[in-house]
Amino acid sequence: MKKYTLLLGGLLLLFGINACTSDLDQTPIDPDLFTEVDVYKNAQEAKGALAKLYAGLALTGQQGPAGQADISGVDEGFSQFSRMLFNLNELTTDHAVVGWGDPGLPTLHAMNWGAGNDFTTAMYFRLSQVVSFSNSFISNAAVLSDDAEVAAYIAEARFIRAYAYYNLMDLFANVPLVTEITTELPEQSNREEIFAFIESELQGIESDLKSPGSNEYGRVDQAAAWALLSRLYLNAEEFVGQNRYSDVITNADKVINSSYSINTNDGNGNGSAYDELFLADNDTNGAQNEFLFVLTFDGINQQTYGGTTFLTHAPLGGDMDPVLFGVNGGWSGYRTTKGFVDQFDYAVTERDGNNHPVAWNDARAQFFTEGQNYEIETIANTFEDGYALAKFKNVDINGQQGSDTSGDFADIDLPLIRLAEVYLNYAEAVARGAGGDMAKATSLVNELRTRAGAPTITSADIDPDFVLAERSRELHWEGLRRTDLIRYNLFTTGYYLWPFKGGAQNGRAVESFRKIFPLPENVLLINTNLTQNEGY
Repeated sequence: MKKYTLLLGGLLLLFGINACTSDLDQTPIDPDLFTEVDVYKNAQEAKGALAKLYAGLALTGQQGPAGQADISGVDEGFSQFSRMLFNLNELTTDHAVVGWGDPGLPTLHAMNWGAGNDFTTAMYFRLSQVVSFSNSFISNAAVLSDDAEVAAYIAEARFIRAYAYYNLMDLFANVPLVTEITTELPEQSNREEIFAFIESELQGIESDLKSPGSNEYGRVDQAAAWALLSRLYLNAEEFVGQNRYSDVITNADKVINSSYSINTNDGNGNGSAYDELFLADNDTNGAQNEFLFVLTFDGINQQTYGGTTFLTHAPLGGDMDPVLFGVNGGWSGYRTTKGFVDQFDYAVTERDGNNHPVAWNDARAQFFTEGQNYEIETIANTFEDGYALAKFKNVDINGQQGSDTSGDFADIDLPLIRLAEVYLNYAEAVARGAGGDMAKATSLVNELRTRAGAPTITSADIDPDFVLAERSRELHWEGLRRTDLIRYNLFTTGYYLWPFKGGAQNGRAVESFRKIFPLPENVLLINTNLTQNEGY
């Protein structure tokens, strides 16, 4: 078997990447095995190989939901990409706390993680694997690149690699930049080099990607590349010290003017098309028209303890009825803080005897308050402190359970990028004075607020702080909050505190180096070309 070097500088470590040797949910399996069976002999076989790249972000191994894991040394369910994205980008903020005591988990919200943290380490390895599999696919599929369909597959693989590098740059900053198969230990790169690579890749694949809305559901197209560019440029000041807000507007406009549209269908008659974005049939109920990059899940054929199975079960507990969520029970783990609840102060319609909010006229305020406490006195081993959040439900628009009748695994697809984010990228760039059209920005925000039944605003209301709050209301628990708070200088500083930030009940500022996570200790032992991030 031909070797290929991962970003971590070796294959099998304490947190190693296991070679894939059997197949359950998609074919083929490991890109390194493709050449041995000549799987790149035609476009159809190459398409099967491409499926593994998408699956690398959704699943955890070759025997779903567990067994033959891609990454060893950590609970397989914990190692699924979007579950780790939630823990690193939401649990570290005002959006979530968790009562579980698994090693490395409580330190995330307390913001006192170390270089050996299981979850930061596993995320590094997961993203490294995605990059390595993508490199292998791009190299091997090149023999068929004269076929326009395969050229599109290669462009999609380059998008997935660019997305993985975006997250590596955001989370870890100074990682190696590896773009081809090699046996050499890679040198360390920096954010400037990685930013330039992502930008160049997303621009370079535009002509080969399919036009907006013309690809199969679950696969990316040109609009996904424009959307990821808009996210990249939105954070350019933090990443590379450059103001690129005008480029945010340029790329967001391309997406906004494409065939994608905000879901406004209220198929279940509950008055909110927002809810339908996170139901079991969101691939067919109209929500799919808003998804630019989505992880697909199936309770029968694509089983994992991460993904939306995690997002449905883990926040479910207390007095919440599992039947309404289409599952067989809750894991009584995650709740939210009053910092997030207070983002909806304008929408409160009812308060309890302690003057705490318990009802809202904004459909995005999906709080479950019965038996729950607004204030958090204790995080560990309790579910009642902190309001619960009922965002993901494994039922369709008619309230029918997803395909797994046992209630274990969810059918809900998970958007990694959706049109609403692009609307808010545009609005923020305009609010920051980068040009664009303020009236248009206001109209875009009002489109989202109207869908949620929230009061509309005027152009006078739009400033950067308002847009940040609107992003929290619209995009919570979708893996963006930490990055947003960093962009506003609120993540580590004392300018904004939330319960148990920094481990203090009322919150405290933490060291600025915690804006990025440490490189894994065992990676540094293997690859002496790498230097640990400052503070670790």
